[in-house]
Amino acid sequence: MRKLLNRSLFALAILLTLIFAVLVFSGCSKKSEKLRIAMECGYAPYNWTQENDANGAVPIAGGVGYAYGYDVMMAKHLTEKLGYEFEIVKLDWDALIPALQSGDVDAVIAGQSIKPERAEKVDFTTPYYYASIVTLVKENSPYASAKGMSDLAGGTCTSQLGTIWYDVCLPQIENANVLAAQETAPTMLLALESGAVDYVVCDLPTAKAAVLVYPSMKILDFTDSEDNFVVTEDDINLGISVQKGNKELLDAFNSVLNKMTVEDFDAMMQEAINVQPLSQE
Repeated sequence: MRKLLNRSLFALAILLTLIFAVLVFSGCSKKSEKLRIAMECGYAPYNWTQENDANGAVPIAGGVGYAYGYDVMMAKHLTEKLGYEFEIVKLDWDALIPALQSGDVDAVIAGQSIKPERAEKVDFTTPYYYASIVTLVKENSPYASAKGMSDLAGGTCTSQLGTIWYDVCLPQIENANVLAAQETAPTMLLALESGAVDYVVCDLPTAKAAVLVYPSMKILDFTDSEDNFVVTEDDINLGISVQKGNKELLDAFNSVLNKMTVEDFDAMMQEAINVQPLSQE
């Protein structure tokens, strides 16, 4: 009887050991999984494409260059803290959320505002950046002295497709001649530089990056004015999106983001602005 009991205990111990090993192995395999993180790779200073790995840029999946910028820096920070590997997937803006929904990518880090209509399709982390809204003009423009939104009345303008800059802010300007939205931030800036428009509306990091590339541009910030664009926190709070219901990855990202401060975000963004490729030319 004692021998039978000992054998049973021994068999139980082996079984528990095997179960523990499987659990440990499963946990390790989960951590070693390579996350596919999507972005445009064409939206400086958040993300861009460059020819080499300067400043810590990482290869883009498919061998189409290297990606860097604030979003890549954030992807590095998150994955290093969590023990994941990652790769960057380059996609058009309108393809980002569908790629998440289909499971082709694991996360999107691309300067997305946490809009309710987006949150119906994907899950967002807590903010990974807070982006105030500003206006860009040429220094010699008649609108360069504008002190508030009402001073922009009647101007010709545009902004980037699918952003609150175009969908929410431009319609608030009285009698504005709003041209078709531009597909990318660079084409939006070219419209201003070429004189096709009087001004464009964007967020402050995009504007700061722009004036490094185009010294003739000027930033108009109405943040402290009562005559400012009306936006919600969801409009200016930027989040990282994951597939709907992926609570494990969402909680993991939030566990890192919740330990960061606005100062941490701003310092990282300023570093991205300083090293964007066009600012070195």
